Amino acid sequence: MAFIKNAWYVACWSGEVKPGEMFHRKLLNELVVFYRKEDGTAVALQDRCPHRFIPLHLGKLVGDAIECAYHGLTFDCSGTCVKNPHGDGKVPAAAKVRSYPVADKHGMLWIWMGSQAADRATIPNYDVLESKAGFATSRGYLHIQANYELMGENLLDLSHITYLHDGYLGSPEQVGAVQVLKEEGGKIHCNRWMPRISVPPIFDMVYRRDGKPVDMWTNMTWIPPSCFLLDSGVHEVDGEREDHGWYYGVHILTPESDKTTHYHFAAAMPPGTNMTPEEAAKFSALRRHAFEAQDKPIIDAQQAAIGDNDFWDMKPVLLSIDAGPVRMRRAIERMVREDAEAEAPVVPVKLIRPAPAPV
Repeated sequence: MAFIKNAWYVACWSGEVKPGEMFHRKLLNELVVFYRKEDGTAVALQDRCPHRFIPLHLGKLVGDAIECAYHGLTFDCSGTCVKNPHGDGKVPAAAKVRSYPVADKHGMLWIWMGSQAADRATIPNYDVLESKAGFATSRGYLHIQANYELMGENLLDLSHITYLHDGYLGSPEQVGAVQVLKEEGGKIHCNRWMPRISVPPIFDMVYRRDGKPVDMWTNMTWIPPSCFLLDSGVHEVDGEREDHGWYYGVHILTPESDKTTHYHFAAAMPPGTNMTPEEAAKFSALRRHAFEAQDKPIIDAQQAAIGDNDFWDMKPVLLSIDAGPVRMRRAIERMVREDAEAEAPVVPVKLIRPAPAPV
């Protein structure tokens, strides 16, 4: 499977890459090792020594460099071999590994795996996770045994919460939601409006109505290629958004392989939310339960059922609720083609000098 490489992906939460330690992970079918230089700057290198292909994370950090565990070749943060302890010490020209651009932002470590120039300004905006924003946040991670597009469709089509998350995030009354789809600046927005419904259990913790109905919304935005931001909440019937009763849900998918995905998620509660520490912990646990015990088994089973087949070759039945996912899938297909063209090596054209004309 081809991936969009010229884009920012979340490799891990920033705190997972600790000073003096190495962290490794497969991303877009490539093995990568992460560490921090002595000044705290994050580094990402190809996790494979070019000598005998031993994973570099099995070695040790020596200052700002990694020493391979097998034969002691040492690579600096640019991926250049700076020490060959054998023979005359000459470093072969091919003794180097790839270095990837990385950025610490919004509490996450982002990586750029394409060959085009990386621009930090294009990292998706998740300012709500910054402490200065004043939001109360909770974060988590799951390993999904499915392609990232399947999990992305699950997020962009929230009609499933009526059934899969009934009693947690959803309720039967949500099935008649009014859905509005729009595309702006390359982003896809799938907005659902559910008037006069009972308060879903997760919102009853932050917006108690004593049994009175509420109006509810779930506005999901897809930020290519695999980032999502949910604006979801409730308010009194025919009312307006208040300083509580809603939250932002952060959902970020990073392909590990063709059939596995790193799923980072977070919630940001606005300053007006009044919850005790116990309630906040329960809110976080409910969300994780919905993702881990309900979404994950379904998406994992979906991938197992698809197997190695092409999604479109299986001729899926399409419903009106599939408008957002289909548009996202088509956009990804286009971006993959464009990215492949950008990554294609330039083949020099050999000029053939014409033979001299006969005298």
